[in-house]
Amino acid sequence: MGPDDTSARVAADPRTTPSTSRDRYAAGMSSTPPQRAIRTAELLSIGSELTVGETRDTNSGELALALTREGVTVGRIMCLPDRLDVVSDAFRTAFERADLVVSTGGLGPTPDDLTRESIAAALGETTEIDPDIEAWLRGRWERRGLPFPEINLKQAWRIPSSESLPNPNGSAPGWFVSRPDGGIAVALPGPPREMRPMWANEVLPRLHGRGLGTGAAIRTFRLTGIGESSVAEILGEEMLRRPDPEVATYARQEAVDVRISASGTDVAGASAQDRVDSAAAIVRERLGQHIWAEGDTSWADAVGARFEGLGWRLAVEEIGSAGQVATLFGDAPWLALVRVVPSQAGPLDADGDDDPSLAGRAARVRDDAGVDAGLAVRVRPRGSEFAVTVAVVTPNGERRQTRATYIGGAMGRSQAALIAAAVLFESASEAADTAESARPA
Repeated sequence: MGPDDTSARVAADPRTTPSTSRDRYAAGMSSTPPQRAIRTAELLSIGSELTVGETRDTNSGELALALTREGVTVGRIMCLPDRLDVVSDAFRTAFERADLVVSTGGLGPTPDDLTRESIAAALGETTEIDPDIEAWLRGRWERRGLPFPEINLKQAWRIPSSESLPNPNGSAPGWFVSRPDGGIAVALPGPPREMRPMWANEVLPRLHGRGLGTGAAIRTFRLTGIGESSVAEILGEEMLRRPDPEVATYARQEAVDVRISASGTDVAGASAQDRVDSAAAIVRERLGQHIWAEGDTSWADAVGARFEGLGWRLAVEEIGSAGQVATLFGDAPWLALVRVVPSQAGPLDADGDDDPSLAGRAARVRDDAGVDAGLAVRVRPRGSEFAVTVAVVTPNGERRQTRATYIGGAMGRSQAALIAAAVLFESASEAADTAESARPA
């Protein structure tokens, strides 16, 4: 819907249409709406490319994580098609439920970009062209020596209750809307390279000024060598069902996570951090042997920290894993050499183990690279799963283990790389502990 479309349900020429919001305020309502603390939020991702599956919605996940870390409860995340009635209704109902509603997408200049119209319709306001934004838009084209497409004037629209959010990375300014009920609506562009800096640099500072969050505390433990169901059984239903602090388990690609969170001060006067720390102590007591990291630490981060502390570098030979160990560690500076070898046929021994000479491979690749540690990994089918044999050779000796994946195929090979990382981490941690104990007191 462009600014010259006479069938527009929101003002076709907003420069000449009076604002219903301004009329209400002039009739006696305060021009400054009441403000309320931001404790709850809903997220709307707008674009038919999302609802037909052509594009994945990554924005909502990032925003939900950011808001949760601020102590805001995200109640709903929705993807919506480019339909004015659907999007307007979604905004209208979200305003009734949440202190903060954040949308991404639908801020382009074309008729199917409907976020501005939808917010205006949901609030009963009328869009108008902001002359400063218009001048900025026209300047973008003038600097390139191109004629300005009049359809882009739509990107200069505002409603009286909105504040324009600058977008140095694109042509779509965002909106920061102070709703009449004291809540907030935020409209962000869809491309992540535009959304992320606008959120960090423009939106969050404004939200902090409006009482964002409740003093949240969050702690996440990353576990290995145990499945999510076993974690849940060990922690127990009572702990996992308690509302404060909230303890939840998540099966991630790299680990099983246990996340503990709380916000605000409880009736006994305990802070969110104190309540989280108390629950964390219980989790450590019950699952400490499986915890390898906290927060969003990756295996590359965890292994790298150990290697950097020891002053070591690593060489790898992986057999039958399709290069998944190299993929997991990426371009880590402590990774000196990776050899990827195709699958090699051969029977498993009576214990389900394979290749007793794998430690020799680890030693050879270490010596060839002239580094401190060598890792050799062999992945071999065993029924519908894989048997993964890992050998690590370091200045402190050898470590060799065989474990099984839970699945075959590409996912099974990815799991094999995680198994290799865990065995390597155990070796490096043991070496680090030995070095620490040898230091003079």
